[in-house]
Amino acid sequence: MDWSKIKTIFIISFLILDIYLAYQFINTRSEAKNYEFYKEVSLEEKLKNDDIDIEFSTPSDTIMKERYVSVRPKIFVKDELLSNQTQQLGLGDGAVLRGKLDKPIELNEKFNPEEFTAAVMNDVQSGEEYRFWKKDDEENTITYFQQYKGKPIYHNLNGKLTFFINDQNEVTSYEQSYLEPTEELMEEEEVITPMEAIETLYKKGLLSPKSKITKAELGYSTLVQLTASQVLAPTWRILVNGEGNLFVHAFEGQVIQLNSEESEVTE
Repeated sequence: MDWSKIKTIFIISFLILDIYLAYQFINTRSEAKNYEFYKEVSLEEKLKNDDIDIEFSTPSDTIMKERYVSVRPKIFVKDELLSNQTQQLGLGDGAVLRGKLDKPIELNEKFNPEEFTAAVMNDVQSGEEYRFWKKDDEENTITYFQQYKGKPIYHNLNGKLTFFINDQNEVTSYEQSYLEPTEELMEEEEVITPMEAIETLYKKGLLSPKSKITKAELGYSTLVQLTASQVLAPTWRILVNGEGNLFVHAFEGQVIQLNSEESEVTE
């Protein structure tokens, strides 16, 4: 037996095996890099591929902190009513106040929320604490939501101001409810960024291709509804195409389905 030849064959075989293993390692590593690159495509690129535009600035270095807030519906009493008898308590426990404006306000064909707000808020208790939400031509109403520390409380029956439009296109009356803050709960927590809220909506398939995201606003929505009180959670409102509202829990990043005055968290 020629051990020299066998030795040479073994050396050549191991050399070929080493070359093959090295090739496999390099090829696997290259595929892994390509996979990682695919996985790390940014949200901006995904939105761009779906032709979804963000039409407002989203500074990524701004850290915002908020708390949960406990509130309770205000119970109006007769001693608080205006002396000119233009206000009266609604039916029930007094949580709704009905009022009439001193003078009817005739609406122009082109409605201007700022002009209307300036004209009516002196006739409303704590009027400066409400923010315009929408004018509904089907319901003939103009709706405002109450604010807490300058941030709106979305779709809450107990923090709402509604003006009614009559057949002459005039506003003469309104209904009002008000939420009284009782305490801020827990320590301040950092809220997710608007882009993280948008990413949640994108992953849930709630942003259609060719959409335009026109605004991101931080407010509050009802997290827990108890008999005599509520707990409000910081909530991102994402405005799509200038009219569609989507809501995301600003701590936990969950989608919140707000249907009129009811809220539901979606996993």
